Amino acid sequence: MTEETKNPAAVELGKLGGQKTAERGPEYYAEINAQRKVKAGGRPKNPPVATHAGTLEIAGRKIACAVLADGTRVLSQETFLSAIGRSPKGKGGQIVASPDGLPPFLAAENLRPFISNELRQATLPAVYRSLAGNNAYGYDAMLLPMVCEVYLNAKDAGKTTRQQEHIVRACDLLTRGLARVGIIALVDEATGYQAIRDREALQAILDAYLRKELAAWAKRFPDEFYQQIFRLRGWAWKGMKVNRPQVVAKYTNDLVYERLAPGILKELEERNPKMPRGERQSRHHQWLTEDVGHPALAQHLYGLIGFMRASDDWSQFYRLVQRAYPKKGDNLLLALPELGQ
Repeated sequence: MTEETKNPAAVELGKLGGQKTAERGPEYYAEINAQRKVKAGGRPKNPPVATHAGTLEIAGRKIACAVLADGTRVLSQETFLSAIGRSPKGKGGQIVASPDGLPPFLAAENLRPFISNELRQATLPAVYRSLAGNNAYGYDAMLLPMVCEVYLNAKDAGKTTRQQEHIVRACDLLTRGLARVGIIALVDEATGYQAIRDREALQAILDAYLRKELAAWAKRFPDEFYQQIFRLRGWAWKGMKVNRPQVVAKYTNDLVYERLAPGILKELEERNPKMPRGERQSRHHQWLTEDVGHPALAQHLYGLIGFMRASDDWSQFYRLVQRAYPKKGDNLLLALPELGQ
């Protein structure tokens, strides 16, 4: 067909479509290419089977989740995308990934400096058999907080675009919603899996935080943590070399170890018991692992210190802690007078 014989209206529509496609940018093209690869490669013949399924709600966003036969926790691809502010992609349930293995929501060039190798591994999508017997598509549950961290780090560095602002807002809401509640515990509770979770499964989580052998002593608690406790309690601060009131140890257990991860304080007390004179042979934090436990401790401590700086007294500070870092099994507290006295 020559240019002369083409329908003028069709030509204009074609030009308009080309413009719209160009405006969608590189993520759109990566998605189209990924869909073509999925169609060409087919689906796995024997996907893993889900043994438990449910729905968890974080910051008003409902996310379908499942636990697979091998213990892997997954979040449904469609609800995962909706939760971070993306329209669900992958028509017909197809898994979407960019040519280099990254999903489209991480494929933008401005995000790549903030993507770790660990995150790249976690973005590999999963195909599994749902409880209904259908093929389902999802991501490892740990991907959610890691994706949120990428967008928030990019935002802090001033690298996000105007088109990504709604995703940044969604990630901020999700991160605050997750607070210090582990995603593994959330999935287990939503699916009912915690009712049959054996000791070995819980121990695997604890061992990610705790050392098999005692670590060399290193200072982990900033001086300001204790200085702020004294300020908020109205006590005179005389420096770190002066013995602190014994109640400060109870505050440390309450504010830190009971909120760091489920079961951590109990496990620490078993591994690091009191001596006959009432003292412990080592400090609890010496049993935390370098790769997981210590970073988690540091993040938690600086979160507490931030609340301390923003508070005028102990009651105000403790209310903030109860809201942001509720203990395992505690109800979320609303504004109540004189907490933590």
